[in-house]
Amino acid sequence: MGKPEILWPIGWLLIATGCGMMHEETAKTFGEDAAFLRRHSDAVVLEEGDAMVAVVPRWQGRVMTSTAGGEDGPSYGWIHRDLIRSGEVRRHINAYGGEDRFWLGPEGGQFSIFFKKGDPFDLEHWQTPPLIDTEPFDVKERTPNSIALRKKAAITNYSGTTFDLEIERAVVLHGRAAAASLLGGDLPEPVKAVAYESRNTVRNVGNAGWTREGGLLSIWILAMLNHSPATTVVLPFVAGPEAELGPIVNDAYFGEVPDDRLRISGGVVFFRADGEYRSKIGIGPRRALPVLGSYDPSQRHLTIVQYDKPEGATEYVNSMWEIQEEPFAGDVVNSYNDGPPAPGQKPLGPFYELETSSPALALAPGDSYTHAHRTIHLEGPEEDLDAICRRALGVAIADVKAAFE
Repeated sequence: MGKPEILWPIGWLLIATGCGMMHEETAKTFGEDAAFLRRHSDAVVLEEGDAMVAVVPRWQGRVMTSTAGGEDGPSYGWIHRDLIRSGEVRRHINAYGGEDRFWLGPEGGQFSIFFKKGDPFDLEHWQTPPLIDTEPFDVKERTPNSIALRKKAAITNYSGTTFDLEIERAVVLHGRAAAASLLGGDLPEPVKAVAYESRNTVRNVGNAGWTREGGLLSIWILAMLNHSPATTVVLPFVAGPEAELGPIVNDAYFGEVPDDRLRISGGVVFFRADGEYRSKIGIGPRRALPVLGSYDPSQRHLTIVQYDKPEGATEYVNSMWEIQEEPFAGDVVNSYNDGPPAPGQKPLGPFYELETSSPALALAPGDSYTHAHRTIHLEGPEEDLDAICRRALGVAIADVKAAFE
């Protein structure tokens, strides 16, 4: 990847927060967040016992938040209440929040879908496509624990290539037995769990194939999650020589991440997600494993994200804000830690993000690709969570806690 533009994230945050002047309320229960979303949107709640998920079709069927503890349980997704309450539709982006939202890439470069052909790669010309920002998805089907949505659209990239596509997105809330199966073992009774997945399909409904020469799209799922001062992101990776597999981690997005916020040990990248320092990292296709997660010891809250990573796929779109030498050398998984965009300014949340992407989609007419992104939140005694963390992420909770002590 080339050197990123350092200034644009600051401007993005200033736009999203209304020039940095905002005030977010204290943490809410899931029931309070669900009631707020119902007042201001077409939110629906999926339920499986105490496991609950709030989905908003109006905002591309994004999962706004979830809980393992019923109406009175903690709400895991970050929600931009001030923006939602205002009813305002802003230029550039409307950052409503949500812990599983559907996007498309790439963001920057000659195949960008966020810049018009010939425009400079700067903040003034950057625009999130309405398709993944403000346009609603149509509800196809609804059950107590699932919702299926559809959207037909056309989108044109910076190079002038138009993609005629159909998007199908389903959100499915799993039961406890399915959650245990996804984690590869039993769920001890004291552990509370909510497990759901989004299944995101893009189909080429045009008459021409999508090619590398004209640019390719990718499916990009992003989670905005409530942070704590002690939250640590855990990204296992494939060990091996850099000459064959590339760098272990890309921390060039917003400038090099300090050592006290980024550690590599025993085949795992640890990244501090405390909401106090704006930073972002990524792992490329030869290093990334199909799982990542985070742990908050203050709440004994373990999050596991699993996603579909096809074997042998090496081309992922590059989102840097520049004409790129390698437009298909992007990252597969990313994590972002929010923080003040500049001294004396307020952060957007704060929150932290766990992100996954599909490969670049070279689809012939009529062909489709599905990217599944699974989220599992667990709360309970640390000894029980430790066994799950070891199985899922290959690391002990004691090592996660010690990463930044």
